[in-house]
Amino acid sequence: MDIDELKNIVFENGIIGAGGAGFPTHAKLTTGIDTIILNGAECEPLLRVDRQLLAIYTDEILMTLSFIVDTLGAKRGIVAIKSAYKIAIDSVKNSIGNYKNLELKMLPDVYPAGDEVVLIYETTGRIVPEGSIPISVGTIVMNVETVLNIYNAINLKHPVTEKYVTVTGNVKYPSTFKVKVGTSAAELIEKAGGCLEEDYEVIMGGPMTGKIVDVETPITKITKAIIVLPKDHPVITKRKTNIRVELKRAMSVCSQCQMCTDLCPRHLLGHSIEPHKVMNAVANNIIADTTAYTMTMLCSECGLCEMYSCHQSLSPRKIISQIKTKLRQNGVKNPHNKRTERANVMRDERLVPMERLISRLSLKKYDVDAPMNFDTVIPSHHVVMQLSQHVGVKAIPVVNVGDIVKEGDLIGDVPNNKLGAKLHASIDGIIIDVTDDRIVIKPRGDFDGQSNRIS
Repeated sequence: MDIDELKNIVFENGIIGAGGAGFPTHAKLTTGIDTIILNGAECEPLLRVDRQLLAIYTDEILMTLSFIVDTLGAKRGIVAIKSAYKIAIDSVKNSIGNYKNLELKMLPDVYPAGDEVVLIYETTGRIVPEGSIPISVGTIVMNVETVLNIYNAINLKHPVTEKYVTVTGNVKYPSTFKVKVGTSAAELIEKAGGCLEEDYEVIMGGPMTGKIVDVETPITKITKAIIVLPKDHPVITKRKTNIRVELKRAMSVCSQCQMCTDLCPRHLLGHSIEPHKVMNAVANNIIADTTAYTMTMLCSECGLCEMYSCHQSLSPRKIISQIKTKLRQNGVKNPHNKRTERANVMRDERLVPMERLISRLSLKKYDVDAPMNFDTVIPSHHVVMQLSQHVGVKAIPVVNVGDIVKEGDLIGDVPNNKLGAKLHASIDGIIIDVTDDRIVIKPRGDFDGQSNRIS
């Protein structure tokens, strides 16, 4: 197989970054790189998916990674796993010797070890220039589940219709499920035994970067976790604070201690992001220092500054995110492109241990095993297939209300020459709604497949 054939298979099967970024994977596959990094860091607290997949589907994942390395003409593939993931490490060690172009790299159990730029530095010692992408230093980073999806596409001819999701927090049976894309969060919570109290909120994603969602929000190709927490939990209340309140608090109590900057993962790699300067500019209405505002475009929004670093419980990340959005809306491009020669000399001493972060977030009681449940969660009512589950343009519906589809059928296509990802039906059923944003499929198991429309 040559690179163009591989890219076509990945594109036709709707494969995107399953770790949360959602970048169309086919657009990553290119020549001119020497290292492909398998991201098994599972960056966020409480998540379990990637380490479990590495332990269960070890050879499928390693074989595919090795194949991609050869196809792209790279020199090596690095399997990057946190040292705390003992079972996954043992499984990889037992098999990696069969793949001469692969090597295992242990990562420190810190946050955010799975951040793309941080991961590249930890595994290769290379620093991605600010505002640039991994290929600029000869690397590509791929998530564990993404590589498993490529295996399924090549060997099983199976597009992305399912997702592995950890359901944890204040539920009866924390578990990791294989679920049909488009299934509601509510059905997964029910599958995990339900919430242990009536008043709760749901976070889709990790506790550091995930969003509070309604229980009817559908699972997408990038969903890694559903975390159920009490409404008064600090992780929830922090997210609910109004941005105007956060701005006023910054104006009144920010002490310019610089702790948000001192612990910033990108700053520690030499990038020109200094959250304390952003806070100072905002708090004192300093508009002449444009750099204090444009540097926000270098922020990865890992959340460390507001969830861990700030002793005043301020929200640099939320303020920075707001500024970034405004700049982009006004067509401002990132002016920062410095190439860093070396990391901060204090970097190793300023890494944040995962155990300490979990404690600071008041999540220790929820840091429990979430064993893999091998029964695929089949939705009982319908699936909601969002047309924008990825970076790039929305998929365009190629079905109409009344059409009968089978799992794997193409229902959303990508406009010519546009960055995006195809969308496939996750269940057998009938199309009951099509809008500019979603396609809804109702399960139907009794059609004969001879007609593509109901009467």
